[in-house]
Amino acid sequence: MDLVQLVEQTLAGLGYELVDIEVSPRSRLLRVFIDIERGITVDDCATVSNQLQRVFEVEGVDYDRLEISSPGLDRPLKKQVDFERFAGEQAQIRIRLPIENQRNFVGVLQGVREGAVILLTEKGERALPLDQVERARLVPKF
Repeated sequence: MDLVQLVEQTLAGLGYELVDIEVSPRSRLLRVFIDIERGITVDDCATVSNQLQRVFEVEGVDYDRLEISSPGLDRPLKKQVDFERFAGEQAQIRIRLPIENQRNFVGVLQGVREGAVILLTEKGERALPLDQVERARLVPKF
């Protein structure tokens, strides 16, 4: 089982969602971003950290430091369910191949339709192929 599957399975058992994993060169630092509907607290991070340390020891995952964190206000959007869950929120999306000479888009998420993220921009509704999304984040409201 690879690291992402191992972490996802462990988090699901605890009721959390895996948002992202960052692994430093040579896997010395593992940074795990978690979420739950009510938001993440310090206690949540401690609970997940303790559980993952036990699982990693049993599974022989080699690392020096483990960090658990919330995804933050500018939460990354990685999976199709993220784009659907945050429909109605402002997002910034970068795609791999330009559409009409543009790779960066900002607008309000409308969900996913026929394999494309629908984004309402200043220029109207844009359909951005989900498989072409390089990076996507929520835009925090202050």
